[in-house]
Amino acid sequence: MTLFRRGQVYWAYVYQDGIRHAKSTGTSNRRNAETIERQLREELNFKRQGVSQLAPEMTFDELAARFLAEGNPRPYHIDRLKPLLPYWGTIPIGRITKALARDYRNRRKAENHVSDTTVNRDLEALRRMLFWAVEEGLLTANPLSRVLMVRERRKPRFMITADEEQKLLRVSAPHLRRIIVAALDTGMRRGEILLQRWEHVDFTRELLYVTHSKTPEGEAREIPLTKRLLETLREIRQPEGLVFTFKGRPLHRIKTAWKASVRRAGIRYYRFHDLRHAFNCRLLEAGVMQEIRKALMGHSSGEDVHAIYTHVELPMKREAIRKLEAWREGQLCREVTNEKGDNHGTTTITDNGRSRSDAEAGLAEASRTGGEEARGSDPVPPR
Repeated sequence: MTLFRRGQVYWAYVYQDGIRHAKSTGTSNRRNAETIERQLREELNFKRQGVSQLAPEMTFDELAARFLAEGNPRPYHIDRLKPLLPYWGTIPIGRITKALARDYRNRRKAENHVSDTTVNRDLEALRRMLFWAVEEGLLTANPLSRVLMVRERRKPRFMITADEEQKLLRVSAPHLRRIIVAALDTGMRRGEILLQRWEHVDFTRELLYVTHSKTPEGEAREIPLTKRLLETLREIRQPEGLVFTFKGRPLHRIKTAWKASVRRAGIRYYRFHDLRHAFNCRLLEAGVMQEIRKALMGHSSGEDVHAIYTHVELPMKREAIRKLEAWREGQLCREVTNEKGDNHGTTTITDNGRSRSDAEAGLAEASRTGGEEARGSDPVPPR
């Protein structure tokens, strides 16, 4: 006998592997209590055998806690839980429906005035967690597997100009200035830059091998170094360890320093990731082909049938970086020429962040740009 009546309710006591498990059946009906007692035995047996059990009654906050502990979450999953938990936290995952998703979208937009793009990212994170619940055997199916996302409006993405770049470099701290130069001259992501190691910088061949990339296509890709980035790295050269540090300590976040530098520079706000966008746009304006740009930035080759036959050789990458330097020098020369008549003797930030006079900068940039055009290089299209 494993059922005992305590007051008006039956309690089930089940022994397994010498451990007593007690559970209230919540009923005074003997037959119903026996059914609950059998279910308790089955659950304990399944748990001992390592068999997952459906748990549609599990609340979303419980699922989120398990997902964070066992589901290998990405950083954006953690960020998206901040708006998700207040609405979905107490709702059982078996009762999540598309109607609730529509209600969440309406409430989110009404209360916080967020865009459809932001709400789409919220629902995508929620849907990923529900797919994980299906994989773990907690749900039979994902109720949001076919939820429709609102079509997103594309916003204009402005590219930082050469003049804004100069202002930003002038007011940035030394450690951040080196990171900005690396982002503009290599197109690397923030995480790739902060994890870059000296062991993967080849000063002899003037190449940088990406240490750690977000995508498999970007892992260990080779990027030729520009002259100013090469000089910057030589000034802080170390035998091993992380390349970009602050007082010898690793950097994990640069958001605060970045926002402060943009504010001091007095330019429009750019995200740090927009420097990668600027690298791509500058290569485009310099006449670099798409496949070479994708190889330099570590983008996927896509599903094109011809993609498997395309291989970008190192000389093509070096030529692309040469065109990038020529484009930037041309922009700086043009801006110096325009300001020369109004503001004689002002200073300009050089490639490595040091200042020199406009006259000297203009002569140097004009002579090098003229030399490039004289060698018959590809014409730089107008901006």
